[in-house]
Amino acid sequence: MILTICPNPSIDCTIELDSLNVGMLNRIDSKVETYSGKALNVAKGIARLSEESFATGFMFDDHGRLFEHVLDKDGVKYNFVYSSGRARVNYKIIDKRSMLTEINDRGETVQRDKQLELIELVKKISPECEIAVMSGSLPKGVNSDFYGEVLSVIPKHVKVIVDTEKQNMLAAIKSREIFMAKPNLRELESFTGKTVHGLDEMVAACRKYIDLGVKHVLVSLGADGAVLTDGKDSYYCKSASVAVNSTVGAGDCMVAAACVGLSKGVPMHELLKMSVAAGTAAVTTSGTNLFYYDKYKEIYSKIYSQKI
Repeated sequence: MILTICPNPSIDCTIELDSLNVGMLNRIDSKVETYSGKALNVAKGIARLSEESFATGFMFDDHGRLFEHVLDKDGVKYNFVYSSGRARVNYKIIDKRSMLTEINDRGETVQRDKQLELIELVKKISPECEIAVMSGSLPKGVNSDFYGEVLSVIPKHVKVIVDTEKQNMLAAIKSREIFMAKPNLRELESFTGKTVHGLDEMVAACRKYIDLGVKHVLVSLGADGAVLTDGKDSYYCKSASVAVNSTVGAGDCMVAAACVGLSKGVPMHELLKMSVAAGTAAVTTSGTNLFYYDKYKEIYSKIYSQKI
């Protein structure tokens, strides 16, 4: 079983319009609301690849049942720590050029007793898992050390994957061995403090994670594909050319496929190919509908990984 830990669930409101005109009237062409969060997307992606996933994290009274209904549809098991109030709403605005503008809410404050409750819940569930994923931002009232607090209670035999911003990532790395970090290019540059040009510089930048004890680094590059390295061997996989409907959730789908690849014991180049296929398939759907298995298989058959 693969455990996913979502500390900050969100209602993603994806708005499509002809063009975003700041300071002027804008008319919406379409609007889609989905109940998600990075690690919840990962859990659903794993289920769509026919592996068992279990979702946990913080949840809120006002919208919790709607999130659970979405997970039920994909056959994802769950157990959340509930707080009063509402889930945050994140706005994803996409114009005709497929440019994405994001406006993210911070949501409700999560009190310390609820934080401790989630730590205990993860401690209880995680021994039965082979892989655990923690991803996303943290809600108000929760500092970056929480990443370390949660991950430190997961047994050493469980492979841990982390996808989050710099300070949360550093807290995670200090707490235990991280099997895989999944930055995008912006996050990689933020983590290293350097602008990266080209694949060789990208692999060199990943050394900062590896020098701190991370075993593998998977860098998502959007339409350009992804890079995977363990500091010794490095691979690149280019995305297939597809019509882009929405890039929201594509990175989470990459993580989902990486989890499935790890559970199957596939080699690095195969794991990278699976990840890119899932991420690419995700951008063909609207909103945060993630990917469909048939599309994943179609794209998987068209791409390949190459050693750098």
